[in-house]
Amino acid sequence: MNADKSRPKSAPASMDPEKWAQLAQGSAAYREYLTAQSVTAHAAAQALGLGGTDFFGLNLIALAGPMTAGELATRTGLTTGAATRLIDRLERSGFVRRTTDPADRRKVVVEEAPDPSGRVQAVLEPHRARMAEVFVDYTPEQLEVLFDYFARATTALRKAAQDLGERPAD
Repeated sequence: MNADKSRPKSAPASMDPEKWAQLAQGSAAYREYLTAQSVTAHAAAQALGLGGTDFFGLNLIALAGPMTAGELATRTGLTTGAATRLIDRLERSGFVRRTTDPADRRKVVVEEAPDPSGRVQAVLEPHRARMAEVFVDYTPEQLEVLFDYFARATTALRKAAQDLGERPAD
């Protein structure tokens, strides 16, 4: 137990107590946001006939570009076998395709398949429209701060997931 109740162990030593208190008050709102984001992603997955993990894998491939099953496994925290099965499901559904790595033809990479019907975009459009309604009221400077936050938080969340993966089993 932390002896200083006003400063939890998770608080950076350089953070002043008032800022920590403000962040603690905003924690519920942040958790609600993360939950809403997750629920929305699962709804999009379901609309596409995918499971949540498959949708997240597809999103990673769409964002990062072609990758091997091993790279997808690392990015998702799945085993290589589970990532291969995820790729198999996405390939059967027409969302990805396997191809050879142009730099090393011995390697197989998975890439997002063309979506001529626009089914992914059609499913994501309502989400984008709702978020555009949120962002319209922000100034360009505020948007810069938000996008800086997204980039920095992404790095922090990836590290947190990695830390969780390195914890010994209870």
